[in-house]
Parts: sequence; structure tokens; C-alpha cells
Amino acid sequence: MRIINIVGARPNFMKIAPLMAEYQKHDKIEPLLVHTGQHYDEEMSNLFFRELEIPEPDINLEVGSASHAVQTAEIMRAFEPVVLDYKPDIVLVVGDVNSTIACGLVAVKLGVKLAHVEAGLRSGDRSMPEEINRILTDSISDLLFCTEQSGVDNLLKEGIAKDKIHLVGHVMIDTLLKNKAKADKSTIIDELKAKGWLDGDGFAVLTLHRPSNVDNPKVFAGILDALEVIQADLPIIFPVHPRTRKNLAAGGFGKRVEAMPNLHLMDPIGYLDFLKLTSNARLVLTDSGGIQEETTILKVPCITLRDSTERPVTAELGTNQIAGARTDGILAAYKKALDTRWEKSQIPPFWDGKAAGRIVSLCIALCP
Repeated sequence: MRIINIVGARPNFMKIAPLMAEYQKHDKIEPLLVHTGQHYDEEMSNLFFRELEIPEPDINLEVGSASHAVQTAEIMRAFEPVVLDYKPDIVLVVGDVNSTIACGLVAVKLGVKLAHVEAGLRSGDRSMPEEINRILTDSISDLLFCTEQSGVDNLLKEGIAKDKIHLVGHVMIDTLLKNKAKADKSTIIDELKAKGWLDGDGFAVLTLHRPSNVDNPKVFAGILDALEVIQADLPIIFPVHPRTRKNLAAGGFGKRVEAMPNLHLMDPIGYLDFLKLTSNARLVLTDSGGIQEETTILKVPCITLRDSTERPVTAELGTNQIAGARTDGILAAYKKALDTRWEKSQIPPFWDGKAAGRIVSLCIALCP
């Protein structure tokens, strides 16, 4: 069985790693790893591959950064010859980035079965490019692997055949559980203490990158209003996405950020260092989807700086609060996050570190 596996951006790396490891247990499977090059930070990309022990990509399409339309088209153009040459039985895509839908379209147009890992997630917000990618990829997939029950329910409502849908758990949680002990050895916290950024009273971690938050100066200013209050209580460690750093400067927020002594900006960091930080944080503020899930497993309070989530189980069972991007909502969630009710959070079904095994077994059974 030949399976082409697609990665394109950093969130994909954590999802593909356990699958590539699982394939090694099956002589029947011949996997090919294709990196579209959608994530163009080569240094950070290579770091994630090393840390997560992902084999070097067999093919790198090197499409780089561009508008959504151009990037999607370039990925399709570059990927089609790969499929024609390799003649796979399955093309497997993960997540919801442009690489996901682009490679998915190429596969189905060439008559190749398409497997979508992390299928069925819906935020209900079609202004998010990722939401469009999710809906379209699911509509053309043959195997839909869901991380939580809401994904199954959404797909059934959308008319997807029940026999295509499989609740398997979450490969990203496989990666977290496998790497937790390794991340515990990271020296990142000691390094930040040496810089005088941290003391012994706890800290928060912040990630912020979505266009709806950082491209709109008014929204960005409201988030900064909340951070100004929070950093007076807790140091905030803020690995800054390139888009966010650009908009901090473009929006004229530089002096304001500099005036917050406990808001500490740093360059993006590797997976293990970030896992060490989030594992030990008193709380996490984020507009990322995956971090909502990681904090649920780690039982660390999470404040999501969005009005919706495509991962509702993190709020229903886990530690996540959907606070929005308004100052008052963020501060209300911050107040709640400081209590101890998070100790009663639960781990969602099948988030047990065995999702990759279930996915590969189903691929073998359903596509012999």
C-alpha cells in the first residue's frame, strides 16, 4: 500500500509525526512524505522535524509564501506530477491549511482515495480561511478521521456517509504524550529566569497570530488593554509570530508594548521548549486551535482569544474558555482561570496516545 503523506505548515508537523512512526510497524505500507513548503521558515521547519523525529521529506515542493489563491494553485501544480509518478493508493492530509485542500483536490481529481486526519471540526465562522479548507476537504474525502464527537456529528449533518467517518482520537495528542518527558528536560524556563523574565510566582504564555486579531488595529488594541492588566499580575511569555510582529510595528504599538515590563516578546521557539512552557504555565492565552487541545491534556487553564472554536470538547470537558478578543471578555476569563475548578477537567475519549495506530489500521482494513 502506497500512502502519500502531506505536510505544509508547522501545525501539520505534530500531526504527521506519529503516523510516520506507526507506518514503520507495517511492512505492507510504503509511505512517501511530501512537504509542500507552505511554511517558509526553513530553520524552524527543520527544528520541528528534528525534535519530533520525523524523517526527512522525500519531496519538498518549496512553494513558499503567497496569497491563498496563488499558494493553493502552486501547490496543486507542483503536487500533480508527484501523484502521477508515484501512483499512491491513498493521499493522507492533516489539519486545515492550504496544503490540505490543495493536495486533496489533486488526489480526488486523479481518482486517488483521500484520507483527512482531523476531519469534521467546525467553528461556524466562514471568515476563517481554515474553516473553508476544512469544509471542502471533508466534502471530497473517502476516509474521515475525527478527533472528537463534534466532528462526527458535524459530518453526519452535512450528509457525509456514516461508513466514511471514524472517531479515532487525536494524533497531536499522541505527539504530546510521546514527547512530554523529553520536553521536561528543556532548559527554557531556567534561561528565562536568568534573563530576569520569570520569578517563582508563576507565569502566563501567549500566542497570537490570527488575521482577525492582529490585522485589525482596533481589535489588537483591545487585546493589549487586557494584556496590560494581566502582565501587572503575571509575567507573560510571548513567542511572536512574524505576522504579529509586523503588525505591532505597523499599528504603532511598539512604545505601548515596551511600557509593559512583564510582557516579554521573543522569537518563535521549538516544539519541546514550547511544551515545557505551557506545561508549567499558570495559564495560556491563545488564538490557536491546537493549543486549546494541548492545554486540555496538560490541565492548564486556557483563554481562547476568539469568539468561537472548532474544538468544542476543550471547553465542554477541558480547561478552555472562549473569551473573544474584547478586553472585558478576556479579563473576565482571566479571573475565572485563576480558580481551581480546572482540576476537575476531563480528558476527551480516545485522547490516549494511540490515534495513529487506529488510523493506520483503518487505512489497511478499508483500502486493501
